[in-house]
Amino acid sequence: MDDLSEHLQPVPGQRLRFGHGAEGIERLEARLVGEAFATHRHDTYALGVTLSGVQTFRYRGERRHCLPGEWHVLHPDEPHDGAAGTDEGFGYRILYVDPFLVREALGGGPLPFVADPIVASSGMDPSLLACLRRMDEPLGAFARLEVAVQVADALRRHAGGPVQDGPGPLAVAALARVRELIAADPAARLTVAELERVSGLDRWTLARQFRAAFGTSPTRFRTMRRLDVVRRALRHGTPLGEAALEAGFADQAHMTRMFKRAYGLTPGRWLAALRP
Repeated sequence: MDDLSEHLQPVPGQRLRFGHGAEGIERLEARLVGEAFATHRHDTYALGVTLSGVQTFRYRGERRHCLPGEWHVLHPDEPHDGAAGTDEGFGYRILYVDPFLVREALGGGPLPFVADPIVASSGMDPSLLACLRRMDEPLGAFARLEVAVQVADALRRHAGGPVQDGPGPLAVAALARVRELIAADPAARLTVAELERVSGLDRWTLARQFRAAFGTSPTRFRTMRRLDVVRRALRHGTPLGEAALEAGFADQAHMTRMFKRAYGLTPGRWLAALRP
């Protein structure tokens, strides 16, 4: 958890910082020292991970404690407060997710209720932690669906309801059309509606089945094909900024972050390593 908490310094008061969100999803970082959140309630699901200190809150008649690395899961419209369990305060990051989005991801039916609001780090999809770690990066349209699916599955699992072992029979030909479309022009800004039209699948089925068929999400697949474009461009002497724009990245800094995350080196270091 150090990479998330290292910049959270114990400054008295309440400090809030919002990251990039999407329709139905908010991402927030909070730090609280010496003050408490009064009892309040959200009209969304809240899934947060404690980064530092001890977080305490009263929820459904019980005082709960959430330690670093642990998650807390709060149901919509349930009153709760929030306070530090020690003088050092605490910090956390949290996802707020619209229940309507959760219901869509589950294909309808009742909303899952997680009776025990404290979840161990091992009980949560690592992709959700990554989503919070990268809260300052934009959430694209398809990434939004992927987060909703991950949240919905986590809620259903910890609510004790049945969790699908898999996405069912795969529509391989339809999924291949989507894969080929992305690979043909990874810089293109394809909409979810276009991918639905090409595949003949609804967006939720597409989000679940693509990973099962190809081992990664459509968003990640697109990023890696963009990085293929970058690597080819760099080997032909294209400057970094031009290569980033050619591949469809917002700017050079965005491309560099994705490149290092994929290959463990900055583009400059990678290119230097290729030279005799």
